[in-house]
Amino acid sequence: MDNSNASQFGLCHLPIVPLRATPDDRSEMVSQVLFGEHFTILDHKPKWIYIKLLADGYEGWIDKKQYIPISEELFINFKQSKRFFTTNIITKITASKEQFWVPLGAVLPFYKPKPNTFQLNQQVFSVSKMIKIEAFDKDLFYSVVHQFINVPYLWGGKSLMGIDCSGFTQVVYSLFGVQLLRDAKLQATQGDLVPFLHQAQLADLAFFENDAGIITHVGIMLSNNTIIHAHGKVRLDRIDQEGIYNLELKKYTHKLRLLKRVVLA
Repeated sequence: MDNSNASQFGLCHLPIVPLRATPDDRSEMVSQVLFGEHFTILDHKPKWIYIKLLADGYEGWIDKKQYIPISEELFINFKQSKRFFTTNIITKITASKEQFWVPLGAVLPFYKPKPNTFQLNQQVFSVSKMIKIEAFDKDLFYSVVHQFINVPYLWGGKSLMGIDCSGFTQVVYSLFGVQLLRDAKLQATQGDLVPFLHQAQLADLAFFENDAGIITHVGIMLSNNTIIHAHGKVRLDRIDQEGIYNLELKKYTHKLRLLKRVVLA
């Protein structure tokens, strides 16, 4: 297939799009692309494109019907612009005679607080009321993470309809200006080490390893003995030097490996 004239850049114009490991509807969903996310197109197939997300460099396949192509100029302008994200559980987007809803953490390209509009590929959209986040705030952070309680676990998920452990941390921290990588083991390379559990504070990240010593899980510390994380669902649990203790199961479910600080609470 000759793609010499095909756009090499695109953006997601739908609320949530699955990002798959291979170009097949039955393939594993490795992540999700939220509304407004921009990406580079690395490969084309008749029904699929292979993309690399601008925000975190994650790669995968999406259906060709689930994006819109954009110019290199628009991609560069967006890359150099300030990021704005939706901060409500769902946000109504309106354009001309159509309206739809996007999840918390969706991107609003070239957003203008006054008159509360943004531009997507030359089209102007209006946005329902948003919470404006300029910097880290303890009370707002606490409120945001608690909106996710009881959201079901979904491998590759990044929304309130279903989310995985690192998708949860990535979406939450993006709202406060911190771009985490996609997987737990990658996020563990970011931030500053917190040497001891008793020094942990609100918004620190806790990482957990499997029996082979590989980091496979991440959660958000609410205090030095309480964690919120996605395991079956987004839930609150106790944590100590050994790891996460599930009061319902009355056993440890995750072995603590290390703590990192990516924001100053």
